[in-house]
Amino acid sequence: MKKSTAIVIILVSVVLACLLTFSATVLVLVRVLPAPTVTPAVTPGQSDDSYQKLREIQAYLDTYFIGEVDEKQMQDSLAEGMINGLGDRWSYYIPAEQYSAYQESMNNAYVGIGVTITADSDEGLLITDVTPDSPAYHAGIEIGDIIVLVDGESVLELGIEETKNRVRGEEGTDAHITVRHDGVDRDLTITRERIHVVNVTWEMLEGDLAYIKIRNFDANASKDSIAAIEEAMGQGAKGLIFDVRFNPGGLKNELVKLLDYLLPEGPLFRSEDYTGRESVDYSDASHIDLPMVVLVNKDSYSAAEFFAAALQEYEAAKVVGTQTFGKGYFQTSFQLSDGSAINISIGKYTTPKGVSLVGTGITPDQVVEISDEEYQSIYYSQMTHEDDVQLQAAIALLQ
Repeated sequence: MKKSTAIVIILVSVVLACLLTFSATVLVLVRVLPAPTVTPAVTPGQSDDSYQKLREIQAYLDTYFIGEVDEKQMQDSLAEGMINGLGDRWSYYIPAEQYSAYQESMNNAYVGIGVTITADSDEGLLITDVTPDSPAYHAGIEIGDIIVLVDGESVLELGIEETKNRVRGEEGTDAHITVRHDGVDRDLTITRERIHVVNVTWEMLEGDLAYIKIRNFDANASKDSIAAIEEAMGQGAKGLIFDVRFNPGGLKNELVKLLDYLLPEGPLFRSEDYTGRESVDYSDASHIDLPMVVLVNKDSYSAAEFFAAALQEYEAAKVVGTQTFGKGYFQTSFQLSDGSAINISIGKYTTPKGVSLVGTGITPDQVVEISDEEYQSIYYSQMTHEDDVQLQAAIALLQ
């Protein structure tokens, strides 16, 4: 045998040995386990294989998973995943323990200390609003303060939802929080009260122009807005400026009541529900005969941008600011048997002239762009009226 041939045979033998060894190792690491038995099941109203994948996953978990399973957490995750799978940002799942807080927020009332918080801080949770005459207000908490601890635990570890749950509670009980103000921490014990959110405020500006800020269109928005308008007119208001920047929307009935009060006779809200049934809400002849301006931005959603669109179409008001988001679906909530709920889109709506806002929103009559810093300053109520160029543009239109 030639030497070169012998070397080749040896090399081939070595390679085969390595491959066999590697294969044996791989077979151990990816050992194929038998598929568990999946019991066929038919969900009412679904075809036989609609949930086959879920049943297969459940069977594998039941057979092979060695960790502890939190059934409630798994069910919540499945429910949330199903709603998220719709691809509709306006539909969402509400866990049972959060449903009462959800209902309270829709009624502009809750039991707590009177602060609004966001996760927009590296130190803790930023306080973006303090309700006047609330326990937090009397404790000296200010907009811009940061909650760093609740019950001695870091809010960064608890997360925003758990922090909210800890701060809220039964009326008359105490919340224990640590608040950071200008770098100095204060430990506070604050007694919880029923908080009624002030969603409409107003003030008279120079030139007898009434500036009315509507924070949402949830419960009492129309009543409070109309009261503000009438009080302003009683003090001689010559024009109205409605600020719905950062207004997330709210209830259709509240929107329609306010529009009916402001606008002359005609169609207001056109909608089509999940059955294809169309309906139209109308305004009566009574209306307000004052020049008006509506301030909007990209965070004016739903009822807020519709409010501006309706006034604009009736030529009752000019719109100032930046392009709104563009929402054109309406939702309703359904509570489930375990106390949780789903909020899902069940219909679509259009403006009085039949225009859909989906994906486009409304274009202001006067576009006034601002910087990111100015945007944040307006959001956190830290900007003066004099420095608010969008508000100043609205004032100029009415003078």
